[in-house]
Order: sequence, then structure tokens, then C-alpha cells
Amino acid sequence: MRWVSKVIILRIGFAIVFLSVIPLCLIILFVYKRGCSLSDDQNPSKNIYCGSNSNPMPEGASVFFGIPIFSYTELEQATNNFDEAKELGSGGFGTVYYGKLRDGREVAVKRLYEQNYRRVEQFMNEIEILTRLHHRNLVSLYGCSSRHSHELLLVYEYIPNGTVACHLHGDLVKAGFLPWPTPMKIAIETASVLTYLHASNIIHRDVKTNNILLDNNFCVKVADFGLSRLFPNNVSHVSTAPQGTLGYLDPEYHRCYQLTSKSDVYSFGVVLIELISSLQAVDITRDTDEINLSNLAIKKIQKRAFSELVDPSLGFELDKEFKRKILSVAELAFRCLQEDKDLRPLMVEVLEELERIEGGDDKPKHIEEADVQGAMNSL
Repeated sequence: MRWVSKVIILRIGFAIVFLSVIPLCLIILFVYKRGCSLSDDQNPSKNIYCGSNSNPMPEGASVFFGIPIFSYTELEQATNNFDEAKELGSGGFGTVYYGKLRDGREVAVKRLYEQNYRRVEQFMNEIEILTRLHHRNLVSLYGCSSRHSHELLLVYEYIPNGTVACHLHGDLVKAGFLPWPTPMKIAIETASVLTYLHASNIIHRDVKTNNILLDNNFCVKVADFGLSRLFPNNVSHVSTAPQGTLGYLDPEYHRCYQLTSKSDVYSFGVVLIELISSLQAVDITRDTDEINLSNLAIKKIQKRAFSELVDPSLGFELDKEFKRKILSVAELAFRCLQEDKDLRPLMVEVLEELERIEGGDDKPKHIEEADVQGAMNSL
């Protein structure tokens, strides 16, 4: 009996020790995890580039995704401390400043508004996409800031002649400054870039005249890839919340949340109408059903009221050849602006058609003002 009593006492003792150790272990574990959490919180830059399609930037790296990393100090000096007088414009998630690097290169520096997740994701997206693309009508990315700098910055080549939007209805508007051959050249070069992007499985998703830059020879440089998407092979669409700019946004994408390459085609259709009308994509001073340029254009084209749509400075009524080409571009834009994406052409088809129009090989269509209605009805 004494032996049994000793066993019971030992078991009770072991149980007491065991029950005392468990809370102690839990306390140690809690303190350890909290210490790790505080360490991460006190160093937010550690996770600043976290994202579904981003790669971590190595500590102390001088190159990221194959492009140089600029110090914040150098870019601050290049832009005169981000002087307001050097502002070139504002994009979807940053302000762009003119700058001059120590090596003499003129640059455009995009400064991220604030370091929240969505804008950082767009910042990383633009770096990843632009470093894999090479096209003469794409703006060049020279580099970026480090994740450890004060702010997130992108450094591009400086394009000196403003945007297409500025020349059509902005600060650079001059009567007759964009005579007909120039809008046609802009349309073809922009279509060439978009065709290249689509062949590379990339959708721009923010095609608009504010994102089409011009050099001094009026050569196109397409910019702003913050919203662009890599498009997986062998899929018909990507389901995503609609993003883009009002007036250019594909109505079917907006309605069904299905992004396709035809979304860029729709936006490009709006650009084509801007090029031949010099009107803004959205203007609240117009009649309610014409606030969106796409609605206005479709209505005017269906009524064959081209004189109410085309900018008179293009010589529409004065030159028969220009008139033929402008009518053909209007018909192509009409096809791009169809609400049903299946009725829109592919971007490569748009490019081919523009080149035919410019070369005078669109004659079989016989797009003249008198029979445009028949062409519209055949779509």
C-alpha cells in the first residue's frame, strides 16, 4: 500500500510540473512571435514591393530587372527638388517631372503619390513590362529608385513635344498644326505599338491620347503601363475589375468584368475619332447623349453627318484624297467602337487597314460620303 501511495504522489508531482511548463512555453512563444511582428512593422520597406507579379529587390543592388537603380538624391537634384515648375503632368498614380541627370541626359521622372499597395503594384508592373519590351514607338525606361529610397520613382527618356491630347485640345493647340498626314502617321504608329503588345501577350488597358507622347518629329512614343496586364496564352479573357479612363473604357469590359485585347481596340477607336475631330473623349458641356465622344461619333457616322464630326482644319472639304482617307478612318473607328467585342477587328487587322488607307489600297471599299450608310449596315 505504501508503494502504491508513493506512485500516486510521483504521478501527481509530474502532472503539476507538466502543467506548469505548458503556460511557460506558451508565454515564450507569444513573446517571440510578437517580437518578430514588431520587427516587421518597424521596417515597412521590407515588404514594400510585395505583389503577385513582383520580384524582391536585392539589398544594395545597383540593377533591378536589368535597369539601373538611381539614388533618391540624384533624382531630387535632377528635378530641382521636384520643383512644381518642372511638372510635365500627372498620371494615374504619380506626377511626372522634367529632370537632367549628371551625365547630361534629359529625363522624365515619375514620382509615386504614396506608398500604398495598389500603386506599388502598378509601379512594379510598369517596370516588369517595359523591361521585356523593345519597340521604337515605346517610351524607354532608364531606371528606377531603390526600395530603400524616400520615395518610389521611375526614370524615363524625356519626350519633348508633349502628348497628342495637348496638340488636339490642350496647351499646344494651334490652328492647322496637325495637318492630315500627321494624324494618320500617329494612328499607324500607335496601332503598330498595340499590335506588338498584343503579340507579346500584353494588354495596355489605358490607351488614350494623354498616353501617346510625341517627339520633335511627331513620332509616337506610347507610355504609362501601370495598368497593363500580361495576358496568359490560350485564354479568351481575364476576369478583373474594370480599370482605365472614362471615355475610353470598353463598355463590355465595364459591364462583364472581362478584359480582352478587344478592350484596347475599343480605346483605340476613341483615339481615332479624336484624331479626326480634335474633340475630347469626355466633355460634359456637350448634350447628354454626346458627352462620351464614342456615342457622338457613332451617331454622326450613322447619320453621315461627317462635316459635324471632322475637324475643318484637316481640309476635309477641300481635298478629295484627304476626304476619302478620313472617311475610311471614320468607318474603321466605327468598327472599333462596337459594343459587342466580337464585332470589333483585331489590332493587327486595324493596323493593316490603316496602312491600306494611307497607301491608297482601300479603294475596293469605296468609302464615300454618299454610300457610307451602306458600309455601316454591312457591319
